[in-house]
Amino acid sequence: MTLDASIPARIVELIQAEDWPVGSHLPAQKLADRLRVSRSPINQALEVLHAKGLVQREPNRGYFIAQRVAGPPHRALDALGLRPEDATDPLYFRIADDRLRGALPDEFTETLLRKTYGAAQGEIDAVLARIAGEGWAEKKPGYGWAFSPMLTTPDSLLQSYRMRLALEPAALLEPGWRLAPAVIERLRAVERHLLAGGIETDTALQLHERGVRFHEALVEGSGNAFFIDTIRRVNRVRRLLSYRSMQDRKRHKEHAKQHLHLLALLEQQRNDEAAASMREHLSSTLRNIGKIRGLLSMKA
Repeated sequence: MTLDASIPARIVELIQAEDWPVGSHLPAQKLADRLRVSRSPINQALEVLHAKGLVQREPNRGYFIAQRVAGPPHRALDALGLRPEDATDPLYFRIADDRLRGALPDEFTETLLRKTYGAAQGEIDAVLARIAGEGWAEKKPGYGWAFSPMLTTPDSLLQSYRMRLALEPAALLEPGWRLAPAVIERLRAVERHLLAGGIETDTALQLHERGVRFHEALVEGSGNAFFIDTIRRVNRVRRLLSYRSMQDRKRHKEHAKQHLHLLALLEQQRNDEAAASMREHLSSTLRNIGKIRGLLSMKA
């Protein structure tokens, strides 16, 4: 199996976000559930991190954190020589583009993809595993594949933002909402990195994952398992359109500033104001949806 090169980086970011101490056990199934992938790529990623000395493998016990992941996430990944980019990115985005503009049918075969893109079977297997993991295509019983009817149009992305608009401000108002100061500081460091130039230099995948992690962390502060599971599911299946929307980076500077403002309000326990700010933050995307639609709807 070809390793999704983003998974080791995502595990490192999760370790930082959860503030897991040295010696913590890293069960493969727990990581697979959190990252919404199967156990096989998680085990491969843990081997990569073991080779880099971040985790240690103990016979018959599994993997454990061997050293502290220090510094802002982007610097920690650089120090470990990890990049979230995936070798399947070029083929992945070609398939995504063709799907969005209607050039690929609702049902297809691996043979069709091999002929259309001139790709080897190993490349096709890797990119289909990635697409299936994100939820916008699935293997049919018996033979062939089918694209999901969800989140393959600009209207689908708009609907996902409406759902988030109902959920995320409410999560900030849950009784006992709390986020550890260390988590807030890590989230703040990411936003400062973006404003210092990361918006221009980060990949679409990095921008997407950083935004997802910010919003999921705030919802996780609610401690409400229903809210948390819902936001993770939505973020998992909206990746296709979110990647495409990352081509328009002008709005990300304002988003980073809004994220920093939200963190300041939450740090001061002004959750009512933070909820109102979150509502405006998400609403701004809805108001500008026309600009994003031009990037997402590629049909002639």
